[in-house]
Amino acid sequence: MPAAIRLERDGGLAVATLDRPPLNLFDAEMFASLKETIDAVEADLPRALLFCAEGRAVSGGVNVAEFDGLTPEAGGALWDELIGAVERVEALPLPVVFAAHALTLTAAFELALGCDLILAARSAKFGLVEKVVGLTPSMGGTQRLAERAGSGRARELVITGELFGAEELERWNVVNRVFDDEGFDARARQFAAELATGPTKAHAMTKLVLRRFREGGIPAADEAIRTDAGELFATEDLQRAVKTFLEHGGPGHATFEGR
Repeated sequence: MPAAIRLERDGGLAVATLDRPPLNLFDAEMFASLKETIDAVEADLPRALLFCAEGRAVSGGVNVAEFDGLTPEAGGALWDELIGAVERVEALPLPVVFAAHALTLTAAFELALGCDLILAARSAKFGLVEKVVGLTPSMGGTQRLAERAGSGRARELVITGELFGAEELERWNVVNRVFDDEGFDARARQFAAELATGPTKAHAMTKLVLRRFREGGIPAADEAIRTDAGELFATEDLQRAVKTFLEHGGPGHATFEGR
């Protein structure tokens, strides 16, 4: 049987597609495929990664059968594994984009929150609805939602278990950009492909600085700039872009190769 997540390359862009339509439920097979996808991306880094999905939903969430009979110890081990997968996505030294064309629930929404940017079709809806089976989100969604929208909004989404639209979540800084439903897939791929042509090393440094900010606030981020950001002056992309800027008297003429 083909993998639950299909990984393809398009130049510098890697596209990971949830491919168990119509609902792309997160079960043991989907979780295993997510790990394999991250393994493959880490082993041969692209310049950007796009998560998207086939079917009428991005995902209907976790297959509840996965929870039947779990002990506290087994549940804790599962959450450790799944949070670890989200952390690995966050740590990728390249832009990671999640494209939601439709309903995006629980594990898929939590994966999206671990990506750098979330794109959504205008009719897409999102929910952390774990309360229906007596759970709280356990792939890191609550805290990553709080990072984007504040703890009050995180409490609202999780405790009510309601569905929230793309435009509402854009106003709350959860979703980054909303595009029309028609042509959404092509627009999302174009957006990610454009990121894949950018200064990949600089994007990786931006992510490092923000990670330090998350861990230790402005002082830790400032220290990352002092100790790490100078490495960008050794990159071919920066050297070429500076020369091109000076030769042409302005920006817009440089090309980047991710080196």
